[in-house]
Amino acid sequence: MAHTTGVLSREAQNEMLKKERRANNAWHKLLRNKMALVGFIIVCLVFLMAILAPVIAPCDPAAISPLDKLKGPGYVSSKGITHWLGTDEFGRDLLSRLIYGAQISVVVAIGSTVVGGVIGILLGLIAGYKGGLVDSIIMRIMDGMFAFPFLLLAMIMVTVLGSGIQNVIIAIGVANVPSFARMVRGQVHVVKNEEYCNAARALGEGDARILFRHILPNTISPIVVYATMNMASAILSEASLSFLGLGITPPTASWGNILTSGKGYLQTAPHLATEAGLCILITVIGFNLLGDGIRDVLDPKMKK
Repeated sequence: MAHTTGVLSREAQNEMLKKERRANNAWHKLLRNKMALVGFIIVCLVFLMAILAPVIAPCDPAAISPLDKLKGPGYVSSKGITHWLGTDEFGRDLLSRLIYGAQISVVVAIGSTVVGGVIGILLGLIAGYKGGLVDSIIMRIMDGMFAFPFLLLAMIMVTVLGSGIQNVIIAIGVANVPSFARMVRGQVHVVKNEEYCNAARALGEGDARILFRHILPNTISPIVVYATMNMASAILSEASLSFLGLGITPPTASWGNILTSGKGYLQTAPHLATEAGLCILITVIGFNLLGDGIRDVLDPKMKK
């Protein structure tokens, strides 16, 4: 009987340990954070809207109908088409344009974050690890880029490269490089003198192996958090550039150029600017909430 009780006790303990591990893994922690869950849902909906745009968009976003221009939400055209969010100054369906605009925002957010992240992470790793003259040269260049306001630097890049989605991605990505580099450099300064790095040097491992096998994996948490929040900044930057006429040019739909077209009709058709602005606002809030949640999950100081 005692033996049976001991076995049951061990099984109960093992089950409790499994439940505790499940409760403390990153996914379950994220789900328990209500605000992060809201952000995750918003981001997922935006990504789904971008991916499924050709399927869920009710109309061709570029189809012009001059007789149906500047109509409000719920307008039914003479062709029997319901424009749930109204039409723009050319009679184009606004819901379809907003859905396709999500594609631009998602592509720019991911693309610019990858461009800025890859370059900035490499520069930050090298500067933080090498130190000395190499560190000084790299960080003085980054400081020079920091001297320009972020949007102004992106505007200069777009002016040099020209408009278009690829150039917008490059411009915003390059403008993000100093932030990534400085953040990674700070993390490398903390990690490079840890015992496992000193042990790797003592074993004769090369600098590249130490950087990418030991240091980079231990700086990945803040990088993931910063990259998530940077996507929100990239969406805002693309919208700002398009609003100023330097980003995505019509007839390609983007939330920024829809907002630009709407500013001239604030009194007669306020739905144009309002709906595009709400899309930008909700998406940016979603990425920021998700970024905050990921930070809380990955930060060891936040573990309970």
